[in-house]
Amino acid sequence: MGLSVRNAVRHPATGAALAALVLGGGAVACTKDAATESPALTPAAAVAKAAKKAETITSLRYRMAGKVPEQGRVGAEAVMTMKPLAMSMKMTSEDQAADGPVETRIVGNAMYIGTGAQAAKDMDGKSWIKFDMPAPGVDRELNSNQPPGGGRADKNPATESTFLTGSKNVKKVGTETVDGVKTTHYKGTVTLDEFRASLKGEGRAARATREKSFEQYTDMGIDTLAMDMWVDGDDRIKQFRMRGTADKGPLDMTITFLDYNKPVTVKAPPAKDTADLAEMMKGVQQR
Repeated sequence: MGLSVRNAVRHPATGAALAALVLGGGAVACTKDAATESPALTPAAAVAKAAKKAETITSLRYRMAGKVPEQGRVGAEAVMTMKPLAMSMKMTSEDQAADGPVETRIVGNAMYIGTGAQAAKDMDGKSWIKFDMPAPGVDRELNSNQPPGGGRADKNPATESTFLTGSKNVKKVGTETVDGVKTTHYKGTVTLDEFRASLKGEGRAARATREKSFEQYTDMGIDTLAMDMWVDGDDRIKQFRMRGTADKGPLDMTITFLDYNKPVTVKAPPAKDTADLAEMMKGVQQR
């Protein structure tokens, strides 16, 4: 049974879902259709103002699409609340065989990954795998019961959108309509050194959170990110795009924000449909 669970975790659709989880932490905010930013703001100031507003987000709904290293083209739609942490993401992988969208949920201290009908055949019909998530401060990357990349899933996804504030070459591209909302488009590039230098004025907690979030990209071998940001008339980020060259392929992800600061409810899957990895590993070790 333990081997069957491992096979399910390695199922292409499940693996793609995990990759999307790692990279899908970029969601920020959207607002009503409004005019573009104040003409008094420089591009750098406009980006900084939008990033500051992103820090106030408590919940969000977003859509993501693009290319992930090793996994190829992926798409997803998700809802998330920050405190208490809860998330539901439905993801599709266009370049890998799958029997439908894969859903990932975070509820309390657990992460649940839907394995799909095909993988469930290897788990006595169980269509979900439960992973325990250690408490904050515990090194999740060293926890054997964590899914690959799962230790990053509980980060506030608004963090990635702030990376452009570390760029020294931010410029205004023009005005564009995104998902029916009038926005101003900015772009620039940011390196790890530039990003860290931009954090000198941040508080200790904020600086640590943003640095750790950037680490996932350096872990992939990306040292420079090309970023685009679309800001609406209320100085909120409507959409952003991140591109880079990783050790195992290109990264090109666009995240569009559909709603924010609205009630979010995420429930755990039925117990009868769920395989608890921790319990199953205990059974394997006792044999």
